[in-house]
Amino acid sequence: MKLDFTKGLVPAVVIDDQTNEVLMLAYMNEEAYEKTLETKETWFYSRSRESLWHKGETSGNTQTVKSIRVDCDADTLLVRVDPKGPACHTGEKTCFYREIPLDGEEKGQEKEQITNNQRIYDVLMEEIESRKEERMEGSYTNYLFDKGVDKISKKFIEEAGEVIIAAKNNSKEELIYECSDLIYHCFVLLANQHVSLQEVEQELWNRTNKKGNSKGDRAKIEKW
Repeated sequence: MKLDFTKGLVPAVVIDDQTNEVLMLAYMNEEAYEKTLETKETWFYSRSRESLWHKGETSGNTQTVKSIRVDCDADTLLVRVDPKGPACHTGEKTCFYREIPLDGEEKGQEKEQITNNQRIYDVLMEEIESRKEERMEGSYTNYLFDKGVDKISKKFIEEAGEVIIAAKNNSKEELIYECSDLIYHCFVLLANQHVSLQEVEQELWNRTNKKGNSKGDRAKIEKW
């Protein structure tokens, strides 16, 4: 079906095919639409970075397309998907997880906490990846991406030095703080080089599971 791309972009409402829950709203240009049809996975266009992005390419949280409907004006899409993970970079299943009270009174705290079954590493990587697609004013992550690999690498080396100093100071609190900085900058470096956290995890599993033996079955030596 021919869509109306005269304005450049069409909004795409993404829905969980099993639960009917609205997961997210994003935008497609003609190329993103064609790639979605071709790969049967969602592709969108980032208005802030002016580039295509494949949902879940880095995080692994891809969306398999089950069906696509178009509205009467042929300028809005309804995309039903089988999600492989959270749609929102916060780790929430849907981007629409916060409710605005209609009576002006707060009915309990907003659900801002990360769900228990969502690892902080996944949430952090999702947050970093989201900065590649949507800019945020004053974002340090956006600043690092703008400066590129040289600046990110320099910061990583600096943070590694801070970790060593913290360890030599025998300060547990300082070591925790500096290791958190180091992990963050490592994740930014991975995202900048288009390496997913899952790829690193797989390498770690490969090293952990790979066995060798030098004396038959009596000596099992892990790669570590």
